[in-house]
Amino acid sequence: MQHSPPHLEDRNPQFSPRSRFCDVEDADRFAKAIASAQPIELEIGSGKGLFLTQAAQSHPDRFFIGLELATKYARDAQSKLVRLGVTNACFIACDAVAVMQHDVRENSLAAVHVYFPDPWWKSRHKKRRVLSDETILNIQRTLVASGQLHFWTDVLDYYEEAVARILELTSFKGPFYVPEPAATHTMDYRTHFERRTRLNGLPVYRARFEKP
Repeated sequence: MQHSPPHLEDRNPQFSPRSRFCDVEDADRFAKAIASAQPIELEIGSGKGLFLTQAAQSHPDRFFIGLELATKYARDAQSKLVRLGVTNACFIACDAVAVMQHDVRENSLAAVHVYFPDPWWKSRHKKRRVLSDETILNIQRTLVASGQLHFWTDVLDYYEEAVARILELTSFKGPFYVPEPAATHTMDYRTHFERRTRLNGLPVYRARFEKP
C-alpha cells in the first residue's frame, strides 16, 4: 500500500493516523459505493477481481465492493470494470481490516466474502491473518440480519482455526456445507487461487455462515 501524502488527513478529516485508503480517490469511491441503495456485498482481499467482476455481471440488482491491499491489483481490476461497462461494482485500494473497523456501518452488508486469504504460514505471523478476532466481530457487526459470510481456503489449519473462532465469537448459524461447483469453462472459478488449486487436484475448504 502506498503511504498517504502528509496533507491527506487535512483534506479528509475521517482519515486516521493509520491511513486506511491508498488515496483520496479510493476513499471517495468507497464512500459512494457504501451508500448504494442496492444490497451490498463486500469482498475482503479481492485480488485480481475474478469473483467480484463475474458476480457483478450475474447480479445487476446488487452492488459489489472489493477491498484489496495490493494497489496494482485494485487498479487493474477497476480498469477492467470500466472497460466492461460494469457499474454495480468497484475495487478499492485500502487496508481492508481498518476499513471494516472504521468505515462500514452496522447492519449494512448483505454478504461478506473472504476467499483464499494469505495463510501467513509461520506461527509467529498467524496474528496477521485477515480473519482475526477483530475482523470476525466486525463482519458480524456489519452484516444485516440473514446476511452471509462466505469463507474459502486451501489451507486446512486456517479453515479449522477460523471456523472455530467464528463459532466462538459470534452468533452465526453454520458452518453450512458448500458443494464444489462444476467448472463449465477455463475461468469458471471463484478466484484464480481456486482455479490453480483445483487444477492441481488439491482440496478447497468452503464454509458459509448466516447471521440470525
